[in-house]
Amino acid sequence: MVLGDELYLCVSRLERDTIRKISKLCDHKVIRFYYVPVSVESIGLNLKRELMDDMEIYTTYENPLQNSVNRAIKRAFDIVMSLFFLIPTALMFPFIWLIIKIQSPGPIFFKQARTGIDGKTFMMLKFRSMHVNADADRLQATKDDPRKYPFGNFMRKSNIDELPQFLNVLKGDMSFVGPRPHMLAHTEQYSELIDKYMVRHFVKPGLTGWAQVTGFRGETKELWQMEGRVKRDIWYMEHRSIWLDIRIIWMTFKTIFVHDEHAY
Repeated sequence: MVLGDELYLCVSRLERDTIRKISKLCDHKVIRFYYVPVSVESIGLNLKRELMDDMEIYTTYENPLQNSVNRAIKRAFDIVMSLFFLIPTALMFPFIWLIIKIQSPGPIFFKQARTGIDGKTFMMLKFRSMHVNADADRLQATKDDPRKYPFGNFMRKSNIDELPQFLNVLKGDMSFVGPRPHMLAHTEQYSELIDKYMVRHFVKPGLTGWAQVTGFRGETKELWQMEGRVKRDIWYMEHRSIWLDIRIIWMTFKTIFVHDEHAY
């Protein structure tokens, strides 16, 4: 049976290859897979044990944020931290608006559809760091990208262009820490190339993440770079805690004040 974005498989007998195929399909469709077997050892899968009321169930991934208390704590943390940074930095917005208007005519904000939790689309905000162009929803920014104007280049290197995403966090589309959201075109592309790519969408996307502070920030020129990012995103999802979030935030600020060759 399927319940919303969850699938519970309750069978007395099923071939292990069939279960693997069902589990893999659930990963691709961002459906949380739970198995209620007669004998979990018999299926040959590395499953995690959970309790639902008094019933044992097994799932393919650990996700602390499936717990309502953990979700509430993370949401409260997101709101407090976003207000803490957004209120003082809001004083910069008029000056940023003026410089953008002088150097590059067009809107102050760049709005782009990104893939969020459960594979749903949301509009992510940034200060516009490039001239208005037709390739914004298709091409990643590169080191010497001609689409960038001088102040936009500075904003990208200093992460100032990301400040409006605190509004996304307050709205609930994003979290302070989580996998970075990708363009829809990249989600479509990499979901066909990388096994378990869509699993990263079991949690909200973040302003910063474990992948970004462990060497996988910026442009992904090669497939192995995106594979490394996805692997770290899934590791974060399975090991997430408030202390890990604080550690990632601390590591992020360290990279802001130290030259990061991937910041462009």
